Order: sequence, then structure tokens, then C-alpha cells
Amino acid sequence: MSIPPAPSANILWFLPTHGDGRYLGTSTGGRQTDFAYLRQIAQAADALGYYGVLLPTGKSCEDSWVVASAVAPLTQNLRYLVAVRPGLQSPTVAARMTATLDRVSNGRLLVNVVTGGDPVENAGDGIFLGHDERYEVTREFLTVYSALLRGETVTYQGKHLRVDGGQLLYPPAQENGPPLYFGGSSPAGIAVAAETVDKYLTWGEPPAAVAEKIATADKAAKAAGRKLSFGIRLHVIVRETEEEAWSAANSLISHLDEATIARSQAIFARMDSEGQRRMSALHGGSRDKLEISPNLWAGVGLVRGGAGTALVGSAEQVAARIKEYQALGIDSFILSGYPHLEEAYRFAELVFPLLSLNHGKPAFSGVVNNGPFGETIANDEKPAQKRAASS
Repeated sequence: MSIPPAPSANILWFLPTHGDGRYLGTSTGGRQTDFAYLRQIAQAADALGYYGVLLPTGKSCEDSWVVASAVAPLTQNLRYLVAVRPGLQSPTVAARMTATLDRVSNGRLLVNVVTGGDPVENAGDGIFLGHDERYEVTREFLTVYSALLRGETVTYQGKHLRVDGGQLLYPPAQENGPPLYFGGSSPAGIAVAAETVDKYLTWGEPPAAVAEKIATADKAAKAAGRKLSFGIRLHVIVRETEEEAWSAANSLISHLDEATIARSQAIFARMDSEGQRRMSALHGGSRDKLEISPNLWAGVGLVRGGAGTALVGSAEQVAARIKEYQALGIDSFILSGYPHLEEAYRFAELVFPLLSLNHGKPAFSGVVNNGPFGETIANDEKPAQKRAASS
């Protein structure tokens, strides 16, 4: 049986704890991403009705657990997708951190399981395992971690991990713990996803490639007697017209020179991540053909690791592309745009009204301020009244 379409969606935004700005690959237009700025983005996403925010992980980022713990009390409904790192944390310590943050946030924690694909960064963190061995550790880690969050006392002996009498004294707010999100494009990654997690994530590839990938994961999960749901990670560049959107996309990479692109691609090439290999293959390090599918642009991946594609177009075009992914069975969209504060507003205001969402706020009523400095059209005539009179 094929994966059923997703009739509605969850839209998450992104907290850029590794930096933000108006252009890629340059300090020009860079923005200080201190706590005050991250708080602004989180509170904006909360007020706009986003389902949650993803916090990235790695040596180039502020610690996602500390940032989420600091920001969560300042928001009301926003969920926080925070990474656990098998091999960097013991499963029992990670389970305690998870249960604590889930309680502190009143059940608003989501967990992103990150195995890690950069051997150089892994070595700096004390991890010297090969690709498939890291997924072995991930499977063992999640076996212990999930059992602890279910309230079990765990004694476990695996190839890589051993726990004797592990236990959580304080349970998470969400029954059995927060949902587990996970992305892995290799056979080893898909096997782990099929056996252990709730939501399988892919980066933004053309719809046919996404359909093939999630069908493989779905088949593996069913063989294991389980069911997965599916999400996708994308950037977005949406404007009121298609021309404006493509102009903004070109502006985003307008400061990139070939040397910067080459240095970035060399770093990506050293990684043993199948997902990164697939991202890099979409553009081959060249600007020649960056629109790889209708309204799907690979320009971000010229210098950004991980998610390297963006939906580019008018609100109607971007909404249509999202609905194409929904038709494949994708129900969660983790989005971002540069700069992240302004683009959070732009996407919510332009695209949210065109989608069926599982979250959000009532539609804006159109009532405006009646102040004397430009809010009205003429004297005391409101814009809403003007539209009604001219229709």
C-alpha cells in the first residue's frame, strides 16, 4: 500500500544559532545572533502560530539544549526540536535531560536524533567510529533511551553500550517521551529509522526523489511492524510575485565567489553522509543550473551544509509545491529563510492562509489601527471600508 497523502501539515521554523544575515558566504549583511535575537525569532514564531522551531547542533552552533531551556519559558505554544547525539551523550543522561526539558516546557519538546556525518568534527568531539558503526551506536542508544522514557528500568549489554539498572526518577510530561525525529539516507540510517523513531526526515530533493526515499523507509518500517510519519527540511524564499522571489534568491548568493564555493564543497566532500552527498549532487558545486525542479532551488547548498535547497516563488507557487510534498505523505515541514526574523513573518503572512494547518492562529480580521499618522486612507475612512466600497 502506498503512503497516504497528508491532508494537513505542521510547519516549523528555525532558530539560527550558528548565525544569520542577508547574504550567504560573506560577513556583509551579517547579524548578531545573540540571545536577544534568538528570543525575538522564537517569540515571533510563537505569535505567528508556527508549530515549532528546529535548533541545529554541532560545533558551529550554540548548544541547542541550553538555548531551548532559556527560550521555552518565554513562549506559550511553540515546540522545540532539539538534538540528542548518540555517541556524545550516554542514553541515561540524555533521557534525564529530555524528561527535564519536557517538563519545564510543559510538554513542548521534540527530539531530533543526529548521528553526525563529518569525520573531522566527530574526531574533535572524540568520536572515531565509521559510518555504519555510528548507526549501530544510534540503535543501541535509542533502545535504552526510549525504554527509560517509557518508565522502564533498563539493564542492557550491546556491542557499544552497557547500562546496569538505568532509571528515570522524574518522567517526561509527554507519555512515553517526546516524538523522535530522524534523518538518514543510507541503508544503515533507514534501517535505524524503521526500527526506532516516529518521524523520518528528508532534505529537500525533487518530489520524485523524495517519494522514492520515503517509500523505502515506509517499506522497511512495515517490515519491522511499525509505522513512520514523514517530514522535510527546506529553506523558503517567498514574495508577492515570482519575479521578486527569484531576485531575492539571486541576491542571497550575490556575494559568493568561486573560491568560497570551492572551499565549502571540499568540506562537504570529506563527509561520509549519504544525505550530504545527495545534496551536493543536486548542483555539483556549480551555479549553472540551480533550479533543479519547478520552484526548487539548490543555491543555498553551494556553501551551506545539510539542507541546501529552497522553495522559491510567489505565495501561490510555494503553497502548491508544499501541497505536492503533502500528496507524497509529508506532514511536517521544517523551514527557514534569510534573515530568519523577517522571513518568519513573510512566510506566515503570505503562505499560511493558503495551507491547511494543524496549528496556528485565527486568520487576521483586517481590522487596522485608527491612528492619525497614515493608518487610514483619508481622514477617518478605513482601508477595509475602502475595499468594500470599491468592490
